[in-house]
Amino acid sequence: MAVKIKTKYGTIDISNNVIATVVGGAATDIYGIVGMASRNQIRDNLNDILNRENYSRGVVVRQADNGVTIEVNIIVGYGTKISEVCRNVQEKVKYNLETMLGVTTQEVTVIVQGVRVLGTD
Repeated sequence: MAVKIKTKYGTIDISNNVIATVVGGAATDIYGIVGMASRNQIRDNLNDILNRENYSRGVVVRQADNGVTIEVNIIVGYGTKISEVCRNVQEKVKYNLETMLGVTTQEVTVIVQGVRVLGTD
């Protein structure tokens, strides 16, 4: 599926992979986020942090009547306030989708898949 935006010059189709990349980039820029997690770690056989090419494995994009609903799977850093980090992710994802792509966001659900201790390498 893709998001279709109609303009006076024609139709713009935005792929779900593009939306997932924008969402993943927005989420990983937030302080307290270690990285993106796979939404189905058993099937994808991934227990690690997703890199930029695999953001679509950690983001679910669903088409709604008046826009899209987004589900983001993240890993947060130990010692950060999880509720505040999640709220920041919701706000930044919604802002980036609306300003960069012109896509109306109905809902952003954040799922915390894990907590990692940083700086113990």
